[in-house]
Amino acid sequence: MDDQPRLLRFRKLRERMSTLQEKALVFRCGNDRLLGILHAPSSGTRALGVLIVVGGPQYRAGSHRQFVIMAREIARAGHPVLRFDHRGIGDSDGEARSFEELDEDIRAALDAMHTQYPALRGVVVMGLCDAASAALMYGAGDPRVAGLVLANPWVRSESGEARAYVRHYYANRLLQAAFWRKVAAGEFDFVGSVRDFLRKLWTSKRGRPASESRASFRERMLEGLTRFRGPILLQVSGRDLTAAEFMDLCESDRRWGSAIARRNVDVRRYERADHTFAEGLDVATADCAAWLDTVTGR
Repeated sequence: MDDQPRLLRFRKLRERMSTLQEKALVFRCGNDRLLGILHAPSSGTRALGVLIVVGGPQYRAGSHRQFVIMAREIARAGHPVLRFDHRGIGDSDGEARSFEELDEDIRAALDAMHTQYPALRGVVVMGLCDAASAALMYGAGDPRVAGLVLANPWVRSESGEARAYVRHYYANRLLQAAFWRKVAAGEFDFVGSVRDFLRKLWTSKRGRPASESRASFRERMLEGLTRFRGPILLQVSGRDLTAAEFMDLCESDRRWGSAIARRNVDVRRYERADHTFAEGLDVATADCAAWLDTVTGR
């Protein structure tokens, strides 16, 4: 009897996978070979493709197979999806590089998608964290990019991180039962915590350091956001300091606030989601698929 639920899940998975075709795709970026997985609808391909850019220390599967799940669901909705390893991560060649240096990798992946699907009207570029930042810096410069899906964009600065901790982390800790259990058990380092809070408070209040110049990656992101005229889906997790720092920046900087208030930007907030949507991924993915339908119809 214990095997019945497992067998049922397997049959459902097999039925759902029968509507997809998946294959490895090797393509070049300069002298290096990049590896991706192409998720292709078995029939009825839509006019828009989707490219998933991966950032940070992740490779093409993502945390808890996040990008695998998303790619399959979006492909089942009719959109071909390519998720790939940029140079220096996963199974791709080349030296490791920063998210600020992914333009050539994204361009090569778009070339590969259009080689596979020459009739595509455009490609929506998706990214999480610093991959969202990379997508934002790239998108406006390539007319093939028809839209952007940005999840918890990375805008980290010393002062911004400290401000996010002060505004969001410490207040939330006071509402957590685990915190008070720690206090009651005498395991809470009061002096160290107060010292850390005051240090972050001071950092959050001081002006922007000279190293945070207007030519920083945040300024490149803002320029990309302002220049991009296509539709943008901004997905923000409610339990993530990276997302909180991004939204704080949009609240405190008029230029950022004006940029995300434009009619082409759709902001969705997921209160229970963490940074990688370990909870609520199904809702975020369904929202993305529905949003893609509106973009396809434009």
